[in-house]
Amino acid sequence: MSADPSSDPRIGSRQSSGFTLVELLFVVAIIGLLAAISVPGLMRGRMSANEASAVASMRTLTSAQAAFASTCGGGGYANSLSDLAQPPPAGSAAFISADLAAADPAGVPKSGYVFTITGGGSSVIAAADTCNGAADDSVTQFFAQGDPSGSSTGSRFFGADESGQIRQDTAQLPDMLAGIPLK
Repeated sequence: MSADPSSDPRIGSRQSSGFTLVELLFVVAIIGLLAAISVPGLMRGRMSANEASAVASMRTLTSAQAAFASTCGGGGYANSLSDLAQPPPAGSAAFISADLAAADPAGVPKSGYVFTITGGGSSVIAAADTCNGAADDSVTQFFAQGDPSGSSTGSRFFGADESGQIRQDTAQLPDMLAGIPLK
């Protein structure tokens, strides 16, 4: 009698359930490859978003300076972010948001950028005479800077002044003569 191995209950066929080690390693390798391809693109996208936010913040700063000059500064501009963060009387809102006011170099970056305002020119009115209790006198000129807080948060530096023009460069802008105009 010839014995059929498939009929022997001790030898029976193997039931496979699950994946083999080779199959799992293959899937992990594919996931790693996809991650390696997509991460640089995601980082570039994040940098672009941070830079777009910085441009919007620069526009906000120039608009806030114009509003400060026409309401509290007697025609002069604020010397600092903290002066723009002070609301005028009668319950009005501050000239800039709290997150933008806190985005100075010693504070918390806003979308990966830090901002500074430097006053210039001559004094227009004394700090005590501004309607919002600014810490410094209002002045005839200002220069606002937006700089990336790290190399992975942005690659462009921005600057703006009382003309409302925004300029950009790959290095920090010392004044409005540096860089190229933002289009």
